[in-house]
Amino acid sequence: MSISAIITAGHSETARLDIHEIARRLNTHLGPLLVATLAGAKDRKLPHKWAKPDGPVPGPAFQKRLLLAHRAWISLADAETEHVARAWSMGGSPFLDEDTPVTAIREDRHKEVIQAVRAFLEDRQDV
Repeated sequence: MSISAIITAGHSETARLDIHEIARRLNTHLGPLLVATLAGAKDRKLPHKWAKPDGPVPGPAFQKRLLLAHRAWISLADAETEHVARAWSMGGSPFLDEDTPVTAIREDRHKEVIQAVRAFLEDRQDV
């Protein structure tokens, strides 16, 4: 599968999921502390609440970040492994000026994050 197809599939899968399910999956794969951090939530218990089917709906800014995080994670996990996707999320990236993807997501650098996913999957060496 081409890298463009992987990224498009990640977008399609994310778009079809309920926000509670996205929060649940991110909590499972990244942990609620990272989910709260990338979403920009001060309350570290919110990711657990968002993950409940009848829980509160995250605000629009939180939702946008959760959707991006899921898109990045699923694209990387499908192309590589879940372990690689988690490590990529927490590690500094040369494609994000050595910021972590978690930080870039929290700062709403959406285009940069997807470009960093693409660059990683393409195994590019240039920044």
